[in-house]
Amino acid sequence: MTAGGRVTTDASVLEVLHEVASAVKASLEGLGDWGLAGTREGQYKSDLVADQAALEVIDAAGFGAVSEESGAHHPDRDVIVVLDPVDGSTNASRGLPWWATSACALDRHGPLAAVVVNQATGTRFAAIRGGGATRDGVPIAPSGATDIGASIVAFSGYPGTYLGWSQFRSLGAAALDLCAVACGSLDAFVDCGGTSLAPWDYLGGMLICQESGAAVGEAFGRDLVVREFGPRRTAVAAATPELLATVVAARVSLSEGPPPAD
Repeated sequence: MTAGGRVTTDASVLEVLHEVASAVKASLEGLGDWGLAGTREGQYKSDLVADQAALEVIDAAGFGAVSEESGAHHPDRDVIVVLDPVDGSTNASRGLPWWATSACALDRHGPLAAVVVNQATGTRFAAIRGGGATRDGVPIAPSGATDIGASIVAFSGYPGTYLGWSQFRSLGAAALDLCAVACGSLDAFVDCGGTSLAPWDYLGGMLICQESGAAVGEAFGRDLVVREFGPRRTAVAAATPELLATVVAARVSLSEGPPPAD
């Protein structure tokens, strides 16, 4: 595999993703105003600053990008980084320590490497396809939960009805929620939002879940690996396949029918 004329390895791709997260952190250290940017609905000044810093690293590595904040960049390149520079920007603007940079590198086979960094705490989750997942360099594994009645379930959005959980959380940063499933802090994650999630919201956490041994799916059977800017998906993750089947059925029960086509 080549990027910008250079031979790349899985490890070197992962290193670039770590550099992306570090560049974002550095770019935000002197930011004085974390409020809305006034550019488009829901976009914060931190989003714009972080996006510029991340894209500089990605482009220098010879990779393309699909970013929440600025769309597609060099989508014809061999490696594309699907990027959310600040996942949980509302949390970040209010000083809530649950916001992250999420970056997932895709090659022609699908997700290759991922890094999700809680920028408020410095905790780093990472994964390479076929190589397992780590938190701060230590291998992680899910909780092993199989019964939703004994599980702590995180939601993006809110289901509006009780789905059988023991406890629930709604934390505001899907990438970190998925990583919490991967490391056993949460037992499951369900997207209950009306518009569903974009690939930059879930791809990094998805690969980290898969490599940790957690189960991941799309509630309506669609492919979660999306390289374009527009499509959205209803991502669901759980500690085990048994629990995933339960939470998928619960999520489908909330809908009157399948979502519209992309």
